[in-house]
Amino acid sequence: MSTILQQGSAAGAADPPVRGRSPGRIAYERLRRDPAALFGLAIVVLFVLMALAAPLLTRLNGWEPETFDKTAIDQALGGVPKGDFGGIGAEHWLGVEPGNGRDVFSRIVYGARVSLLIAVASTAVTVLVGTAVGLVAGYFGGKVDTVLSRIMDLVMSFPSLIFMLALLSIAPDANRVLLLVLIMSMFSWPYVGRIVRGQTLSVKHREFVDAARVNGAMGPHILMKEILPNLAAPILVYTTLAIPANIGTEAALSFLGVGVRPPTPSWGQMIDNGLLWYQVVPTYFMIPGVCLFLTVLAFTLLGDALRDALDPKGTGR
Repeated sequence: MSTILQQGSAAGAADPPVRGRSPGRIAYERLRRDPAALFGLAIVVLFVLMALAAPLLTRLNGWEPETFDKTAIDQALGGVPKGDFGGIGAEHWLGVEPGNGRDVFSRIVYGARVSLLIAVASTAVTVLVGTAVGLVAGYFGGKVDTVLSRIMDLVMSFPSLIFMLALLSIAPDANRVLLLVLIMSMFSWPYVGRIVRGQTLSVKHREFVDAARVNGAMGPHILMKEILPNLAAPILVYTTLAIPANIGTEAALSFLGVGVRPPTPSWGQMIDNGLLWYQVVPTYFMIPGVCLFLTVLAFTLLGDALRDALDPKGTGR
């Protein structure tokens, strides 16, 4: 009997310890098994790399986004591109713009840079402001919560698109990229603020927060070290879902003529110009439309998958 016990003890000591998986590891494994998440991530990485490598790609292509190629269009027909499918060929990989002959591929890659820059920057400002306000409102409560909540309600009550159009129209000479970032984030931060406030109201009464108070931790320490890390998942999910919304907003504003101004390329601006030519050169309207659709779809799929992966009640193993 003693021999058997000794052998069992030795075997148990030799076995590796059983370790649990962290929430981050569980989320990673769920995302890795999700085809929609992998597809969305691949498209996002593709467009991000394309935006970052825009100068290199245009150098390989041989055409800058503002360069006119009058030889690629038929002046007698009002500027219709020569050749099939809007002039697509070895010289111009995605054809040329009708009327002026600018290279569509070069404007697409630089348009990706502009659209992603505005969307990511406005989302970052939105998340930072909304998180800060939501944390303060939810943690301190009382009159502070009342005042900040009423401010959020007031901002959310404005018809944002109409006010964006008005504010962008009265400052035609301002830096359009900076102005778009500020105005888009100005009307978006209350949404993340509401989410963070609700989560903070729940988290601040948990045992680990009470333990931190008993140990002498002050408000800023509790907010930054105890509460904020536990809100990372919903904030991250909101961020991935806000980026495609802001991409669509920037494209809509440029489409309506108050966003990015020519000659700076923008997908929304190209779609607007393409409406004048869609019966003659449908590819010029379709190419930026497909790029916009794929980008928004990819970020949306990635955000939905991330939300499911971070759900502690998920069924991922």
